Amino acid sequence: MQVTDVVKKKKYLSDLYIDGELAFTLDSRVLLEQGIRRGVSLDDGQLHRLVIESEHRRAKEKALYLLGFRDHTKKELLIKLKRTQDESAAEYAVEKMEELGFIDDERFARHYAEQLVNIKHLSLRGVKQKLFEKGVESDIIDDVLQELEFDPKENIRSLVERKYARYLNDEKGVKKTVGALQRMGYSWSDIHAVLEEYTEEEY
Repeated sequence: MQVTDVVKKKKYLSDLYIDGELAFTLDSRVLLEQGIRRGVSLDDGQLHRLVIESEHRRAKEKALYLLGFRDHTKKELLIKLKRTQDESAAEYAVEKMEELGFIDDERFARHYAEQLVNIKHLSLRGVKQKLFEKGVESDIIDDVLQELEFDPKENIRSLVERKYARYLNDEKGVKKTVGALQRMGYSWSDIHAVLEEYTEEEY
């Protein structure tokens, strides 16, 4: 097979023509690095390696682009890459990001859990669920939760003061508050103990 043309399509992409027909659109830098130009002969193995290397390059750059906005878990990054990249290239890029230290599920979990507790005031059960949804492994979640300084009643107080105190003047408002706190993963006993400080109503 002979390369009959290499036509730059857009930034970092070029159309590769083989024997007069468009064969692939590949990363321009890969083609340049491998010396691919008009007149070069390629066998099936060489062409396959070009395609794989191009896909890997594109997937790595997409991964870096996504990580430039915020940290991701391995699962999150893989899911996002697979929307636009070949599955094997996406997996390769995730592995490379992990090797380079750009993704670290334990680091992510620790930072995210602290945010969920200290800013969102979620319960430990709520934090566990959020971390699970992000794709963090169970053993990492357990380790991170054990490290957290967490007082459920203090968190409930913070939530009540910030969001729910105005609802505690009647039974309907109290029930609404209890339901919201339970959905965040707080136990009935902790909710009851804190709400007793704010209302005389039975609930």
